[in-house]
Amino acid sequence: MTPAKIRLQKILSHAGVASRRLSEDLIRQGRVEVNGQIVTELGTKADPERDSIRVDGRRLKSGPERRYLLMYKPRGVMSTRSDPQRRATVIDLLAKAGIRGYFYPVGRLDYESEGLILLTNDGAFAERVSHPRHELARTYEARVLGVPDAHDLERLSRGVVIDGRRTGPANVRLRATRTTGKGQEAVLEFVLREGRNRQVRNMCETIGHPVEHLRRIKIGTITSGGLKPGQIRDLTPTEIRTLTKLLPTS
Repeated sequence: MTPAKIRLQKILSHAGVASRRLSEDLIRQGRVEVNGQIVTELGTKADPERDSIRVDGRRLKSGPERRYLLMYKPRGVMSTRSDPQRRATVIDLLAKAGIRGYFYPVGRLDYESEGLILLTNDGAFAERVSHPRHELARTYEARVLGVPDAHDLERLSRGVVIDGRRTGPANVRLRATRTTGKGQEAVLEFVLREGRNRQVRNMCETIGHPVEHLRRIKIGTITSGGLKPGQIRDLTPTEIRTLTKLLPTS
């Protein structure tokens, strides 16, 4: 995959030269060169793979090989790099799998939920995929108490008000129903293009059908490929190309 050009201060911060704010100061001070030309404009973009970037005359070192991982996050694991309560995180699962390096979780998946989450050491990619304006579709399977009727499903699809703000339009369909010891349950499929905290759970609470179990089954067009909870695999080159085609370059 050929990386898109990104802002110079992002390149410097991702390479560990300085924080983004201090990187901006370096640019303003004329201490950064791109292909032999001093750059002082903060809007300047470059390609870290192809352009020669120097700070105070020293060429920026290439970072580690970029990796794009897909994990099936189990329930009871945080989708963050660390946790103040010392609960297990997706980074702990990477370490157990022998995967070393500094990886970013891309987006969130709440502690009680399971399913697919992306991790990468490519900071620019992580920012692009997780940014709300790109509206990357994510598909969830929710098992809820009771069986929502057609009116409930229409409300979910149009959007419901949560914390004073209406959710965006969604694709919601009833996939199955069953009777358990707790009574009737339904399996709903949600396709969302926004990523508000605990969104599916809160949407279902709003219509009076609380979630019993929730899992993310697809990110864009990417599916698990047979992953079980706790397992990790690299995205295929085709998956990476397909995913990045869905994202604007700026």
